[in-house]
Amino acid sequence: MGWSSLLVIGASAGGVDALRSMVAGLRRDLAAPVLIVLHIGAHRSELPALLSAAGPLPAKHADDNERMQVGQIYIAPPDRHMIVAGPGLRLTRGPRENWARPAINPLFRSAAEHYGRSAIGVILTGRLNDGTAGLYEIRCHGGVTVVQDPDDAAWPDMPRSAVTHGAPDYCPPLAEIAALLNRLVAESQGGKAVVIPSQALEEGRAMKDGQEFDPPVAVTCPDCGGALRRQEVGTLIEYRCHIQHVYTAEVLAEAQFDQMERVMRAGERIVHERSEFCRQMAVRAATTGAGDEERSWRAAERQALDRAYELRDLIEQDWIRPETDPRPILAMAAD
Repeated sequence: MGWSSLLVIGASAGGVDALRSMVAGLRRDLAAPVLIVLHIGAHRSELPALLSAAGPLPAKHADDNERMQVGQIYIAPPDRHMIVAGPGLRLTRGPRENWARPAINPLFRSAAEHYGRSAIGVILTGRLNDGTAGLYEIRCHGGVTVVQDPDDAAWPDMPRSAVTHGAPDYCPPLAEIAALLNRLVAESQGGKAVVIPSQALEEGRAMKDGQEFDPPVAVTCPDCGGALRRQEVGTLIEYRCHIQHVYTAEVLAEAQFDQMERVMRAGERIVHERSEFCRQMAVRAATTGAGDEERSWRAAERQALDRAYELRDLIEQDWIRPETDPRPILAMAAD
């Protein structure tokens, strides 16, 4: 891993022009990978070609599990969050954040967690406030934060939110950002970026593919979805929602398991239906002589069928069922 800094950049409305202007000023020998998220949703994007033509550094959509390289611009592809995972990148279809996938915050959070002081975060023009929380994480981990001057931005909402809530280290106009980044990277070249081991597990948080699974705010009622309040009646534990659905702990555990199985069975059915739909489209393509199209539909049919079987296997595995033994449930009353 031959770099001392990691550049992460987020933009939204007005971001194409801003990014083209900024990358035009980056040095050809920039000793850092450059990671960019632009809010493009699931729409096709020509941003890699536009940025490659605008400046000296090559740009591409990131690939899953790709190892980062110095002097390369990596762009989050349509409908995928781009996550830093040590010296590599992960692409996920994790939940949308701030109505966006790809979103800026997942990239910034992961850069902060894995690179700390070596991360340089940049917020450019955009609506609303995606990126503010991620930039704050970079600041808290000792990284450098840069925000385009809101008065200089085509859409000032995102930069203004970052300035208001994040107290950035630098707030220059767009025309000065590339030179600033060149200087920050050059000044850091005496050291080496160090990948920081994830602290998620040590802090009691589950983590997969760069996405945290924080504990839910509340356990919810299987009947109505309302939050459940726990109470103890002697050595018995009850859970009650605000419209008075009541469960003992054992019954709630059974109800949760039944609900989970119903949802997973519904997922299995939907994926099977996708497989059948793809098969029908492949047959139609075959009748029109569209060979490439038929092969694509056949591949999608096989993938859906494979995943349907994976779901079935998951559902039919032996699950640990403490609720079938009352001792762990009753023991909770002593907590």
